[in-house]
Amino acid sequence: MNPNPAALSPKKPANTIALPYWITEFAQIRTAGLAALAAVIIGATLVAVTAAQRHDADADLQHATRLRDTAHSRYAHVDSEKRDIRNFQRRYLELRQRGLIGEERRLEWVDAIRQVQEELQLPPLSYQIEPQQPVRLEAAMDLGDYQLRGSRMRLHMELLHEMDLFDFLGGLHGRGFFAAQDCSLKRLAAVGGGQANPAGAGGASGAGAAGGNLGVDCTLNWITMAPNAGAITSAPSVALATGRRP
Repeated sequence: MNPNPAALSPKKPANTIALPYWITEFAQIRTAGLAALAAVIIGATLVAVTAAQRHDADADLQHATRLRDTAHSRYAHVDSEKRDIRNFQRRYLELRQRGLIGEERRLEWVDAIRQVQEELQLPPLSYQIEPQQPVRLEAAMDLGDYQLRGSRMRLHMELLHEMDLFDFLGGLHGRGFFAAQDCSLKRLAAVGGGQANPAGAGGASGAGAAGGNLGVDCTLNWITMAPNAGAITSAPSVALATGRRP
């Protein structure tokens, strides 16, 4: 049996392509290249993490700055209020003692009228006090938790001459807080025997001279300041104005 000539003949080498030198020699720097690539990735990750942490730190700093500014503002406000309290406490107690702050003191007002009348030796007078009402101011005023209230008093009296009216109002100013809304004077036809009290008068104060030469009708608004209350907020308001001077 004859052998196969193809099997007995030697194999011819296959055609090969020469690779670039940097590929054939890459095996020598493969470890260093991978290490460099890993270092770049790790470095980029650290930079990104650092940037995020810095952003968070800036946000925390801004928040802490706002909290500090708010706390400083509150501290300054409290310190200012403490100074105001120290500065105005004595004045507040004085006004409270004189009757401006607190509930109205009608009995003290009537007693003040009687005292001034006796001091000036004025003829008998009569008065009528209306219910207390909120005061409407022409210009806005910050009163905090307090409300300005007024009690309107209509006063009728007889005087010997015009200066008695100024002396009477001046004496009342030292005993309370009020605004004279208007006053009207008229000369009486006959002297002596004082006139009768007007209808609906709330009271009368006697003693002093028997009569006068002038008849005077005044409207006074006695002023007080009290904490806000919803009970009288819907009531008609009193316009605080001095009106014409007597």
